[in-house]
Amino acid sequence: MPTNTTLNMQSCLEANIEEIRKQTCYSDDLIIRKVRVGAANRSIQIALVYFDGLSDEQLIYQFILEPLMQERISAEGRQHAEVPDLLLDSILTVGQINKFDSLDSAVQSLMKGCVVVVIDGCTEGLQIPMAGWEQRAVTEPTNQTVIRGPKEAFTENIHVNVALIRRIVKSPSLVLKKYTVGRVTQTNVSIMYIDGLTPKEVIDEVVSRIESIDTDAILESGYIEEFIQDETFTIFPTIINTERPDSIAGSLLEGRVAILIDGTPHVLLVPSLFVQFFQAAEDYYHRADISTIIRGLRYFALFIATLVPALYIAITTYHQEMIPTQLLISLAAQREGVPFPAFVEAIIMEATYEILREAGVRMPRAVGQAVSIVGTLVIGQAAVEAGIISASMIIVVSITAISSYVIPEFDMSIAVRISRFLFMGLAAAFGMFGIFIGIIAILLHLTSLRSFGIPYMSPVGPFNFGDQKDVILRVTQRKMNTRPSMFGKLNPFRQWHARKAK
Repeated sequence: MPTNTTLNMQSCLEANIEEIRKQTCYSDDLIIRKVRVGAANRSIQIALVYFDGLSDEQLIYQFILEPLMQERISAEGRQHAEVPDLLLDSILTVGQINKFDSLDSAVQSLMKGCVVVVIDGCTEGLQIPMAGWEQRAVTEPTNQTVIRGPKEAFTENIHVNVALIRRIVKSPSLVLKKYTVGRVTQTNVSIMYIDGLTPKEVIDEVVSRIESIDTDAILESGYIEEFIQDETFTIFPTIINTERPDSIAGSLLEGRVAILIDGTPHVLLVPSLFVQFFQAAEDYYHRADISTIIRGLRYFALFIATLVPALYIAITTYHQEMIPTQLLISLAAQREGVPFPAFVEAIIMEATYEILREAGVRMPRAVGQAVSIVGTLVIGQAAVEAGIISASMIIVVSITAISSYVIPEFDMSIAVRISRFLFMGLAAAFGMFGIFIGIIAILLHLTSLRSFGIPYMSPVGPFNFGDQKDVILRVTQRKMNTRPSMFGKLNPFRQWHARKAK
């Protein structure tokens, strides 16, 4: 465990090495390679310290050991304090080398895959980035797939993720700020934004919340999300996470901030609004009319996934007069042998589907999908034949389940699934009146939420007419000449002709 006491480097090589070994708990994978450089009677002893598996040994041999062995360093007439500068300026052929004078800094560098160079008789050392652990290659997104658009997704390596974003946004104004979060894990966390687009108050708020995190471990972006979100007691997500570099690039150009966490392929995006969870990257790669129709379909699917089971319960239980006569007779015939009310039917089927859905996710990929499909078909058919569930309830639950998959963001889909059960309970207790009360309560809750100080329901509430061009409707690219007013205050214009007209 790291200590709060700062230990300075000593001039004795063995004492420094022993202290490093002590701080790393004498771990067996700590490699210490001692070499003598120079003539036999005037040689200088140097030690290379690194962790096996974290540093690339081939790079160490090629760029550190080989230059050291070939160089004839002489200690005669040279102060020991000059040796680190000599190695830094004239011998080592590595691009990024930093000096350090504390053993705590040396140990932290070792944990990040650096090679620590310790020199006998010198109170300064060198830390050289030589990370060489195995990592996953850049592949297609697994969750946020598109038919038309880039096929690249983030990986677990934060440096690769930064490069993927910079390859899209080739602007010198794209700023990266680095932080280390987690007392034990020492996780690298970075924020990215475009200088001159992102409001300073948003940047300051993001930095303040990240710096205020005090915990032992950050293992995934979900840890950071829970620490920095505005509202904890809500089922609705207030921070978007995405695995697509093009989505992050597009949001950065609107004036938002991206938060990258080492060790996860999901990047956080703040501030995040409700309408963003129903927008996909592919919306901007198709024509405006097609994208508008697809977005309308998503909001219609939201209505189905949230309210259709509740409406079925309310109408069949309290408001039969709303059903056409022929359909009412058909429903009555189906429910004649069913021993449960509609609410119990819906709860049984919805719970069964959620269990099958979770089982399909957790089971091995080779059998998970087959078990989900077969289980759904067999259980549904058997339940109808046994007279436990009516056929109409199977239809309602099926279309509801399918509609929940239309929502692009998985976190919002979870919120919709939870709210569905709440509406079902209200419908069973109070009928249509309960559903309307639930809708009003949900709307009041949504309008009370904030994402880094920005109203969660904007630009719908508060209403902004100029920003409606990219909410449900998506106008053509020629007409999308301004950025969202909530973020693009510093530079509101996307297109030069709009700026000149202004």
